[in-house]
Amino acid sequence: MTQQVPEEELIQRIIDGDKQLFSVIVDRYKHKVYGIMRGMGASHPDAQDLAQDTFIRIYRYLPTRREGSSFSAWVYTIAVNMMRDHMRRVKSTTTRVNEESYTQGIEESTPEKQILQQEMKREIYRHLEQLPDSYRLVLLLKYTNELSYEEISEVTGMSAAQIRNALYRGKKSLQKQLKQARGEWSYEV
Repeated sequence: MTQQVPEEELIQRIIDGDKQLFSVIVDRYKHKVYGIMRGMGASHPDAQDLAQDTFIRIYRYLPTRREGSSFSAWVYTIAVNMMRDHMRRVKSTTTRVNEESYTQGIEESTPEKQILQQEMKREIYRHLEQLPDSYRLVLLLKYTNELSYEEISEVTGMSAAQIRNALYRGKKSLQKQLKQARGEWSYEV
């Protein structure tokens, strides 16, 4: 029942003291926040810790959030900033992608199809890691988290034109890498 409550109403109820409702927010965003952390290069344990820290920060600053602005963009901005802070602390650029984290969304099908889909995802994420951070982040926000250009702009500080450019160049770079890795056959990005 609380899953169907509009986000703004849910947020207001949490601010007004119904703290248990925060679990609904966590349920709505936990996989996407975790996915951003993984996509930006965090290891599985680091991504889990960073996602948890992100939700702690969201809970703490929820009353100060600007009402009327996109809540999802605000959540992803916090997540991206947490990851950037982590990367500065650790001073590591990229970590290998843990394969099992990207097999969660595979639909029920034949074992052969599942294996091919898993391999395709691993291949794409392996090449995604080689892209510049700005391209990788924009691609993840757009296609993994399905944010609008306006929401991506709030998260990254980029203009709509810069976002379109980063998406175009990121997709082209990814296609080129995949084409080189697979010969003439490439994945549809």
